[in-house]
Amino acid sequence: MTMQERKGVITMKGNPLTLTGAEVSVGQKAPEFTVVGNDLSPVSLSAYTGKVVVISSVPSLDTGVCDVMTRRFNEEAGKLGDEVAVLTISMDLPFAQVRWCGAAGVENVTTLSDYQTADFGSKYGLLIKELRLLARAVLVVDKSGVVRYAQVVPELTTEPDYAAAINAVKNAM
Repeated sequence: MTMQERKGVITMKGNPLTLTGAEVSVGQKAPEFTVVGNDLSPVSLSAYTGKVVVISSVPSLDTGVCDVMTRRFNEEAGKLGDEVAVLTISMDLPFAQVRWCGAAGVENVTTLSDYQTADFGSKYGLLIKELRLLARAVLVVDKSGVVRYAQVVPELTTEPDYAAAINAVKNAM
């Protein structure tokens, strides 16, 4: 099976990149995926059934924009309560994610790694072919597993629309 490719949807410093996998759209059922937790255990989207899930996809926590983005979602998650799960998914190794979260004081966001099989990146059309990193994106999945918000940030070095994402979370609660 050939993986679908979408060119020019995102850029890095103005240079076009290729996303692989099918694009996920608002209104569709969120594809099930399995990634790796900080303890190296498999974690699936279905583990969060019954919650509103914010999925923040980032290239690497060890870059400036990803750092700012994850800290911001950590701050917002603290205000949203137990009905909401905020997941940050990257290709970083779980050990690096744990180290980064400890150093950054991030407690309200669950970091997950797609490094083993790129299952999330492939199923959500967010895997960058040239870099084998994830595109910067924010998705909101409601309690019934339907995508209610999706933003693929067009330029990898810029931040997402936090207000629109948080508004989508509140509307999904």
